[in-house]
Amino acid sequence: MTHPALIMLAAGFGIPVLAALNGSLGRIIGSPAAAALILFCVALATTAVVLLVVGPGALKDVTAAPKHLFAGGLFVAFYVLSVTYIAPSFGVGNAVFFVLIGQLISSALIDHFGLFGNRVTAFDLTRATGIAVMAIGVWITQRAA
Repeated sequence: MTHPALIMLAAGFGIPVLAALNGSLGRIIGSPAAAALILFCVALATTAVVLLVVGPGALKDVTAAPKHLFAGGLFVAFYVLSVTYIAPSFGVGNAVFFVLIGQLISSALIDHFGLFGNRVTAFDLTRATGIAVMAIGVWITQRAA
């Protein structure tokens, strides 16, 4: 089995690639919203194939899940739409840097409070320093642009 850190590293690698590909698609076809829709259709088909391989029975308990947990789809749609619209003009690097800062802050809050049933990991000086260093890095890259 592949180590979880390697899988997440690959997922992180894919975020700027997604931004660049979808931003270019939106520019070429003249509609970032249409590019986002195409992305979601491809993602839906891919996810359906994976679900069929691992076992479609996993959907049997979906109605028992708290409804607020489905809001994750709204966040994915917001991310894809915003990066598809903004990355081509703002720059993929700039867009992803700000996304990353938002992810660091949000994940620190989710972990600190154990939101949505996640494991509690206290927000401490080390985490605060890491977020601050990242923010400084973004500020430096913005000044260079």
